[in-house]
Amino acid sequence: MAPYVTEWLSFAVRWVHVVTAMAWIGSSFYFIALDLGLRKSRVLPPGVGGEAWQVHGGGFYHVQKYMVAPPDMPEDLTWFKWESYSTWLSGAALLFLVYYLGADLYLIDPERADLPVWGASAIGIAGLALGWVVYDLLCKSPLKKNDTALLAALFVYVVLASYLFAQVFSGRGAMLHTGAMIATIMTANVFRLIIPNQRIVVADLKAGRTPPAHLGAEAKQRSLHNNYLTLPVVFLMLSNHYPLAFATQWNWAIAGLVLLMGAVIRHFFNTLHRTHRKLWWCWGVAGVLFAAVITLSGAPGWRVAPAEAASRQGKGDPQAALLASVHFAEATGIVQARCAMCHAREPLWPGLVIAPKNVLLESEDDILHNVSLIEVQAVRSHAMPPGNITGLEPGERRLLSAWIRSGDGVYRP
Repeated sequence: MAPYVTEWLSFAVRWVHVVTAMAWIGSSFYFIALDLGLRKSRVLPPGVGGEAWQVHGGGFYHVQKYMVAPPDMPEDLTWFKWESYSTWLSGAALLFLVYYLGADLYLIDPERADLPVWGASAIGIAGLALGWVVYDLLCKSPLKKNDTALLAALFVYVVLASYLFAQVFSGRGAMLHTGAMIATIMTANVFRLIIPNQRIVVADLKAGRTPPAHLGAEAKQRSLHNNYLTLPVVFLMLSNHYPLAFATQWNWAIAGLVLLMGAVIRHFFNTLHRTHRKLWWCWGVAGVLFAAVITLSGAPGWRVAPAEAASRQGKGDPQAALLASVHFAEATGIVQARCAMCHAREPLWPGLVIAPKNVLLESEDDILHNVSLIEVQAVRSHAMPPGNITGLEPGERRLLSAWIRSGDGVYRP
């Protein structure tokens, strides 16, 4: 029963993680848009810096922002924090269940660093903690007075961290830990600075004291950082399902490009909320960056020798060409030897009850049916086998590539 319980526990935690992330991202986007969209009028009460009229669900809402506090502090003040905390806690649980308990499959790549499970897990946890410490020190350094310089330093730091993760973890583990490090920074911003600063401000106001002005400025800066980091985090968390994103030697560079892409997209919407101007050039820049991501993703597996290119079949049935290929017997033997222990009707790998994603690679018909997945997972990327745990050699990947290309592309039944 253990594999069934583990699988359903992982599913349940992932569900909670997605739902809480939606709540956190939604509230973050809403309040940034609200803050940037506030407008001043002549009839605002004392202390109100702006207001917004909104319509939703058949009703109208009138929102006003006090720059310091209202004359009478309400007792039923709503705090937006549990969305962030729940997202991080559920994400940490998922990280433990999938990447630390399953480190030999998803986190460790012996070709990069042949680490014990406890060692890989310790490096991952230390990386997340160190990520927050370095980020916080940068934000408290003299760079805090120059937002552009601070953001540039933070960008370099995250890319460097992603590169270091890629040197010790599998591609999947490196991208996931880069995203988890950023998510840890975002939640720590809420837990360690934004909420504590707000509590001090509320306590001072209730006691009749004037709160220090820097508390609000610091909280707003960290909140804006979180806003710009949201889209890259979502991409990095989704990347572990897409081998062309993580299973490439350039995965750390892809992470950096995604940081820039997310930033320009958020800049478009933040400017739109603030000024109603539509900076269409942001989408052009995002498109160029995404094209660069796509180009880098194919770097490990797009090499075609002239002899291989010349041998492609220009016409006819792709399946027939694959069957007739001189590489067919060898290619199917490689797949059966390196992949079929997991991708079988009765998997031999300990802990597996059914084949991952129900992809079967036992018979020749199975292999032909899933050749497009083989191309993406083992040729154009090195996602499979996970951590190359069965020792699929570079020469074997090249032979698989030659076989697939002999079918004039990928056969899709």
